[in-house]
Amino acid sequence: MAPRIVVLPGDGIGPEIASAALGVLQRVAPDLEFEEHEFGGASIDAHGTALTDEVLEACRRSDAVLLAAVGGPKWDTTDPDKPRPEQGLLGLRKGLGLFANLRPVRPLEPLYDSSPLKRELIERTNLLVVRELTGGIYFGQKTRTADRASDDCVYTRQEIERIARVAFRAARSRVTSVDKANVLETSRLWREVVREVHREEFPNIELEHVLVDNAAMQLIAAPRHFEVILTENMFGDILSDEAAMLTGSIGLLPSASLGQDGPGLFEPVHGSAPDIAGTGTANPMAMFLSAALMLRHGLARESQAAAVESAVERALADGLRTPDLGGDATTAQATQEVLRHL
Repeated sequence: MAPRIVVLPGDGIGPEIASAALGVLQRVAPDLEFEEHEFGGASIDAHGTALTDEVLEACRRSDAVLLAAVGGPKWDTTDPDKPRPEQGLLGLRKGLGLFANLRPVRPLEPLYDSSPLKRELIERTNLLVVRELTGGIYFGQKTRTADRASDDCVYTRQEIERIARVAFRAARSRVTSVDKANVLETSRLWREVVREVHREEFPNIELEHVLVDNAAMQLIAAPRHFEVILTENMFGDILSDEAAMLTGSIGLLPSASLGQDGPGLFEPVHGSAPDIAGTGTANPMAMFLSAALMLRHGLARESQAAAVESAVERALADGLRTPDLGGDATTAQATQEVLRHL
């Protein structure tokens, strides 16, 4: 049976870059079957909720889920009783048991000069942020009155063990575990459990512990130092976006969210960019690279994943630049260039 991919175009530039990615996937993996569903703000408009039960069930039955982008000012609200597009994302992570978020950060040589950092700082950087995705402060109990609010930050031993194993398995030589163990009790447990997993299961991998504020500084001062960064939900959210800027554009970074078994979720790191939606100028390359991660981690198709990544890199080397990279190539032109190099 052909693998079934659920495509969630979402909001803003989402439908444009999703369509571009399907063109690339149909060329490199013509046997895949796709089904599209409304998600995020589009689903709120149509169904009153960011993620319907039917869409979640379709995702569960699939072999992989490819998501473009969610959100926009149209649905921004501080009213806790009103639906928000991001709730769909949290619901999808929880419903599919996606506890591990992988964000590779490798500045591409043709774009070294697009980075705000000096070329000699970023060249040969090749790191992976492994972020725990279903625990911590984002998922803890929340309270709110007129004068007081709280967000509970909770981690269990089992949650820390399973994300630590993902990081150690992904590493060739070193894992940097990032926490705030000088202040937070959750971080003290985190550090203790990561040490145990390292000692008992992965003694051949080097392990270092770095406080999150120091890690944020080192990411800019010496990014080549890092190979795999292992961290909890909120720290990972912040550090992976910081690391994104090493590449010069958040429009180039993909991500994968994986569980123990069942389908993974693959999506670009960037947002829905409502200010350029409909203009045909969105950079589709992070979406192409997310499709490559889907081929690799979701479908175990390494050669097809590498073909997509190589086509993106060669198109950039030939001078392809979308507006976010200082050029004027449209979404359609960028897609054609990548297809030409496949």
